[in-house]
Amino acid sequence: MPNELPDPVRFSADHRNASYDPDAVRRFLQILVNADRVFKQFRTGFLGKASPVHFFWGSFDLAVTHFSGRRAPRHPGGVPHLSDDVACEAYSHEVSSAGFWPGSGAIDYPAFYSYTYPEPAGFRSTRIRPDAAFFSEALGEFILPYDAVRTAAQPDQALLEFLQSTYEAAAEAAKWDRDALECTPGKPGMVRVI
Repeated sequence: MPNELPDPVRFSADHRNASYDPDAVRRFLQILVNADRVFKQFRTGFLGKASPVHFFWGSFDLAVTHFSGRRAPRHPGGVPHLSDDVACEAYSHEVSSAGFWPGSGAIDYPAFYSYTYPEPAGFRSTRIRPDAAFFSEALGEFILPYDAVRTAAQPDQALLEFLQSTYEAAAEAAKWDRDALECTPGKPGMVRVI
């Protein structure tokens, strides 16, 4: 049964959603491939527990998460169309998470996002780079429109600035042990001397 979707229909019984636009799929795949590459680069500067870059098919987002190593207060649940047990397990430890999704609801355009759980005081008021980034009160997370990255003189650098500055905002506000968790960024898949 699908999750993270309103009014889910079992896959075998879903005959409503059958449209397919090959050009849109190719463009979306290219965005995911490029985001994956930059997310993996961003991840190389973190020594603590981190998720691999992964795809959530419910909300169709690509994400990467860093963990502080400390337990978090029990998540209150209430995530639309997601079991409270799943939400409580997913947020059992402090996280700083970032990703890309095609948009929906309050943000109806493609965007990169970043949030932290639990949200520490001062997080949402931190100045984030690049200038096109902003905090969405509706979503409770920082947003960087995809078009701001796509049209940047250096798209990879613009996205890395967003990822790094939102992570730093979370880590500083929550007082993560940054000396133990961080290192000089390396190359994805390459062993390095620390």
